[in-house]
Order: sequence, then C-alpha cells, then structure tokens
Amino acid sequence: MDKGIGLYPLHRCKTIHLVRHAQGIHNVAGEKDHSAYSSEDYFDAHITPLGWQQVDHLRDHVLATQLLNKVELVIVSPLLRTIQTAVGAFGGGEDTNGADATPLMVANAGSSDRPAISGLNSPPFLAVELCRETMNDHPCDRRRSVTEYKALFPAIDFTTIESDKDVLWKPSPRETPEEVAARGVEFINWLWTRKEKEIAIVSHSGFLHGLLSSFGKDCVDDIKKELSIHFKNCELRSMVIVDQGNLGTDSTETTNYSGKVPQGLDHPSD
Repeated sequence: MDKGIGLYPLHRCKTIHLVRHAQGIHNVAGEKDHSAYSSEDYFDAHITPLGWQQVDHLRDHVLATQLLNKVELVIVSPLLRTIQTAVGAFGGGEDTNGADATPLMVANAGSSDRPAISGLNSPPFLAVELCRETMNDHPCDRRRSVTEYKALFPAIDFTTIESDKDVLWKPSPRETPEEVAARGVEFINWLWTRKEKEIAIVSHSGFLHGLLSSFGKDCVDDIKKELSIHFKNCELRSMVIVDQGNLGTDSTETTNYSGKVPQGLDHPSD
C-alpha cells in the first residue's frame, strides 16, 4: 500500500474553506510604499472597487461549485475588508426583500457603493477575533467598535467578541510569526469544538500563512510547499481538519450505522 495515503473516520474530519479578503485600499498603498501600512489613513481598511470585482468572481465560483449549499457556517475576522468579502461571497445576494430579513450588509457599508446584501438563504455568519490579521503596529488591522459593525452588518453574530472597543490591538510591538502561528493553532482547536462539519473562514494573508505553517510537518515536501504559499486577494483553498489523536467527537452525527438489526451472532464468514 502507498504509505502516502491516509484513511480516517469521517466523524473525525471537518472541511474548511479558507479565504483571504479581497483587495483593500491598504494593499494598493502598501504595494507602492510599504510605510503606508503604518498610516492612520488606512485604519480598518475597506476593499477597493477592484476588490469588489474579485468578490463578485468568488461568489460566481461559490455558486457554480454548490459551495453555498454545503457551508454550514461562515466565520469572519471582524474587520471591514473581511466582512465585506464574506457577505459578498457567501451572503444571500442583493437585498430586494425589504423587511423580510435582516440584511447582512446595509447599502454602502464601508464606502462600498454597493446595495444592501440579504441574509436570506445564506449560512449564519459569526465574527471571531482569533482569526484577525497579525496584530499591532498597522492601523489597517485595528478594528472598529462592535457597535459600529452591528449597524453596518446587522445579521452577523458578534457575540463571541467580549469588548465593544478593540482592546487587542496595540501600537507596538508587532505580533511575531510564532505568536500568529500559536493563535492559528488555538483557532483550529476551537474550530474543532464547533458542531458544523463544513465551515468557511474569511481572514487575512498573515494569519492564514501563520496558521498553515503550524501544520503539514508530517507531510511530503510538495504538500508542505503548497501549505506555505501566501494567499492572493480573494483566493479560496479547501482543506480538511483531521483529529489524529483523541480530541473527541460525537460519532452519532454521521452517516455511520451500527448494524444492530437483526440481533444475534454476526460473525464474519470465510
């Protein structure tokens, strides 16, 4: 047997779809002058018109692959660019239903010049601080208050965030790659406790790279290399989390069937 093939019980696996946010105004400025990342002009940067085009293309892909019908939960980093990307790609589309459903995004949220986005026929959205971008130093990575976000994105669940104001971001020092990687492991461990089996996560290049750098060490070089590649704007990669130890899971929530009927001896025959 090929020693590169692994076999695991389905109830010990989760499918995750990792997405980096679309192009933000800070990305454009930073490519011209890296010092722009330290400018308050790009505080909680929103996505650009080109970024919205990227979101539209990602949504086309999500619909074409039936991914929207499979994802049970969308987890999003609580920053404008990630929330805009998430609701645009995985939301219910343009809100034409008036008061029938709370919108995921109100019209023109975050200087978007976009119509409201409906929450109808979309998975639930949950904002989680563990998957934020590398912390500190860059104002583009400092979030607004939860109160402000709730007004812009009414149907998103912000209940996991304990403080209305951003108490995690500090002017310095910037989070180290090792600290980001440790936060990524903490995030994956938390993710495993969720009941959902197929989850989309919309986050950031630095965080996703740090997260993936903590895994794959037992894989062949080609897979290690694949995991180490930085995400492009609005790129989506699908992965599987496998419980290789004994973290525990509810095996009743699967397609497994114990074969209890009929009762009696059921020894395998030769």
